[in-house]
Amino acid sequence: MRILLYSYNYYPEPIGIAPLMTELAEGLVKRGHEVRVVTGMPNYPQRQIYPEYKGKLFCTEERNGVIIQRSCIWIRPKPGLLTRMLLDGSFVASSIFQALKGWRPDVILLTIPPLPIAIPASLLGALYSCPVVLNLQDILPDAAVHVGLLKNKLAICVFEALEKYAYRTAHTISVITDGFTENLLKKGVSDQKIRCIPNWVDIKFIRPLPKADNLFRQVHHLQDKFVVMYSGNIALTQGLDTVIHTADRLRHIPDIVFVIVGEAKALDALWQLCVEHQLENVLLLPFQPREQLPEMLAAADVGLVMQKHNVVAFNMPSKIQVLLASGRPIIASVPASGTAARAIRQSGGGVVVEPEDPELLATAIVDLYENPTKTELFAQQGRRYAVAQYSFEQALGRYEDLFYEVTTAADFPSRAVPKLNSEN
Repeated sequence: MRILLYSYNYYPEPIGIAPLMTELAEGLVKRGHEVRVVTGMPNYPQRQIYPEYKGKLFCTEERNGVIIQRSCIWIRPKPGLLTRMLLDGSFVASSIFQALKGWRPDVILLTIPPLPIAIPASLLGALYSCPVVLNLQDILPDAAVHVGLLKNKLAICVFEALEKYAYRTAHTISVITDGFTENLLKKGVSDQKIRCIPNWVDIKFIRPLPKADNLFRQVHHLQDKFVVMYSGNIALTQGLDTVIHTADRLRHIPDIVFVIVGEAKALDALWQLCVEHQLENVLLLPFQPREQLPEMLAAADVGLVMQKHNVVAFNMPSKIQVLLASGRPIIASVPASGTAARAIRQSGGGVVVEPEDPELLATAIVDLYENPTKTELFAQQGRRYAVAQYSFEQALGRYEDLFYEVTTAADFPSRAVPKLNSEN
């Protein structure tokens, strides 16, 4: 097939949806499909255009067989409603030119957020007479309203209208958790239109590695320490100050060290908090190169998943799959009734504690510190679950099957594509 992947984030951005969409595109190419990606100039998580792309309106690259068509965007370091709308609007306006350049696709895969790109994707679907598969990574505006990022009533109405438009014009909607399915069904979306394909992890790349002779531990003087690690996005929804307050409560146990890895600017506020509490058991580090990720994760004894109370119940951090695959137990400080908590419990790979409660988080950490047998059991169960439920090859096959399904559907007979035998 010829597959057009419409994704705001893509390689070389190191976290979030970018690595997932990069793996999906390159995996489809390896299976014999043609893939081109319409994306913006790389800017995440710094929210600044990467130096090698500054000043460019458009550029086209090829990486591992994937054609990458980039377009200019309007971006500012500090996010806000107006800056977010201008960013989304600039991508909508500029990306359509790139999307129209190149071969005619058999199917379009559109990742959301951002929500407004449903408009050009639907127009392209109509122009090319091909189905649009909407890949829902977050549900907007619900998530933004719930955490207080979106308060303007007019803006909420506009985004709700965009949401309805996106669901109506998509041929099929792929969601990453059952919680998303439940949300869409309540909004009147037909269950026949929804497919649940969880986000994945490359279990060959992210894998259990020994802590002995771990280079990350050696470089950062973590030998013989019980390392509690958080790595990923640091924003309003995570509440990383809870980790700092937890470290304050555990300063009397010198063996326990907290490592927080994130975007350098986002670490500043945490550093100020560490200085205020005079903490010496917290190590703050900028994002590491992606090729070093398995070694970094292996340096941990425990991986943290952090959410605030007000995070919507259906939110599912992709770091859960990564931590499970790394063979390290998880302590999830997340809402007990949410999708994240459900996933941790089902995996058997860790424990869930009430969010924004340093005392409970500290108790859970000490429990694993004092019970290595329990810690190892969680690690083994989590890895087994990741292999069984979140492998990349499994997800890739499901997306490939979905694309065959929609391109051979009765409402798109002219775009029908013959399915290759599995041995091909």
